[in-house]
Amino acid sequence: MEGIFRHYLAIYRPLITRLNQLLEPYGLTYSLWQVIFYIEREGPSTLVEISSYYGVEKPSITRRVHRLEERELIEQIPGKDRRVKVIRLTGRGVAVYRECREKISLLEGEIMKGMAREEQELLHRLLPEIRKNLMRKGGAGDEA
Repeated sequence: MEGIFRHYLAIYRPLITRLNQLLEPYGLTYSLWQVIFYIEREGPSTLVEISSYYGVEKPSITRRVHRLEERELIEQIPGKDRRVKVIRLTGRGVAVYRECREKISLLEGEIMKGMAREEQELLHRLLPEIRKNLMRKGGAGDEA
């Protein structure tokens, strides 16, 4: 199917712009949200785990983590190995996650209007498969 990448890229930037606008009142950007989202979903995590998942260099994740620590949304916790930085959400981080997740869910509903439930479910299943195929071929993850 020709043109699928063109269609994807045509929605990517406007979507990131909308997400950044939605997150801005919380002092967040989509790239910072990615860290919060990952920790909420996976639990306390290391920088390496987060950077591997998103296919982003560890220094980029480290900078994001420092900004989130400054906002008191995440904190370091002792790990088995003192050389490995393990981070988790603070109580404030959990509250911000919940508020933002609710708003993002509303946005998702808004942009899926006009699509049958079955089409939405199909898209929800297919996008992770596309990502998996990209990552298997050595492609980079999200760079935002």
